[in-house]
Amino acid sequence: MCACDVDDVDAVTRLVERIDGVDGLVAYKLGSLLTLRLGLAGVATAFRKVTRKPLLYDHQKAGLDIPSMGREFVAACRDAGVDALILFPLGGPSAVDAFVGETVQAGLRAIVGGALPLPDFLIRGGGYVSPSALARITERAYAIGARDFIVPATDIPTLQRQARFLTVRGGGRLFLPGIGPLGGEITQAFAATRGIASYAIVGRAIYAASDPREAALRLAGEALAVA
Repeated sequence: MCACDVDDVDAVTRLVERIDGVDGLVAYKLGSLLTLRLGLAGVATAFRKVTRKPLLYDHQKAGLDIPSMGREFVAACRDAGVDALILFPLGGPSAVDAFVGETVQAGLRAIVGGALPLPDFLIRGGGYVSPSALARITERAYAIGARDFIVPATDIPTLQRQARFLTVRGGGRLFLPGIGPLGGEITQAFAATRGIASYAIVGRAIYAASDPREAALRLAGEALAVA
């Protein structure tokens, strides 16, 4: 999946036109930069002119809000025309129930996370988030219907734990950001999640490449080779 974290709609349209036909490229992640300029509906409309692939919206980071905002947020995203929401409900169990639950009920795919590929995100690295946060979020989100989870490709032990969790529970899918400049490698990450459907989310390694299509072909080829 290509993470289109840019703020120029013409540039992103040209990018999608160049890479959309690449075998193994299955979706696009929309970020906040472009949506702040055009609005989410405007961005989704622009993408729909050049692709029919699923659109994942990453609000950076949705779900960390009071529970009463869940229904309104999800409704606005659904009406804008996206297919899935990336959610980081770090606000607590009620935030998980509100944002993940409303997303599932609305017929959108809830892709649930709680970790970022940053060395100082967790307490043990100098950050503010408990190492157990992701596991607890995952447990509760799975119980209310989520089957899709996002984990940094740079954190192999956590990838392995999430893959084991999904295997024991009967299945699910993993989405892996942090490929490329942040240090993640597709082959290594996919090896850690073997047996669970997994998708690499790649941003700068594609859109900032001198030849985005060649980069997409190479990276998609890596993913397909080990899928």
